[in-house]
Amino acid sequence: MRGAGRGGWRRWLLRAALLLLLGPPLLILLFRFVPPPATPLMLIRAVQGHGLAKDWVDYGRIDRALPRAVIAAEDNLFCEQMLGFDFDALRGQVAAALEGERPRGASTITMQVAKNLFLWPGRDPLRKVLEAWLTPQVALLWPKRRVLEVYLNIVEFGPGVYGAEAAARAFFNRPAADLTAQQAAQLAVVLPAPLQWSAAAPTPYLRERAATVRRRMGQLGPLLACAE
Repeated sequence: MRGAGRGGWRRWLLRAALLLLLGPPLLILLFRFVPPPATPLMLIRAVQGHGLAKDWVDYGRIDRALPRAVIAAEDNLFCEQMLGFDFDALRGQVAAALEGERPRGASTITMQVAKNLFLWPGRDPLRKVLEAWLTPQVALLWPKRRVLEVYLNIVEFGPGVYGAEAAARAFFNRPAADLTAQQAAQLAVVLPAPLQWSAAAPTPYLRERAATVRRRMGQLGPLLACAE
């Protein structure tokens, strides 16, 4: 009986390991073709009382100004990254930490997609490890345009407002296909703190950031090629 019990535990551990190893890639492959129904952050915010407004739209129904603005604001090298990481920024983080400084953010759009799809918000080490494990899977299994499409449909633009279509209608009373370059820039600059900042009523700081993003959109050139 004792041996049977050990065998049962081994089978359970093997099944759990297979689930952990195969589950995420299978879901990532599924979400390459199927819109994700919800994310952990959406559910957490709904429980917190923020509601849930989202409306999936295909990439072709999002004005190209928005993906360009998001790349300009969040991740200038997105189109050139092979595994979803900005390795130069990560090396800078490690160097800053070793010197006792507070590391600056090195999160890429692909990392944010991996985090938003599967993980909880926060900066704890376990979540960071899981994010680093999931990110290259997303980068290898999805084309760049799919990464952008999912990102622009699940990212939080305001309290309970997720994705380009819901944000465009909530803040500018128009569909995502009709966003102007200025409106796209205003949406992009609220992404670091969507619960505190509003794309519809930007502070002077956000207006300055949006102007910087618009200038950068005109400067990045080939670095925006994958967003077209």
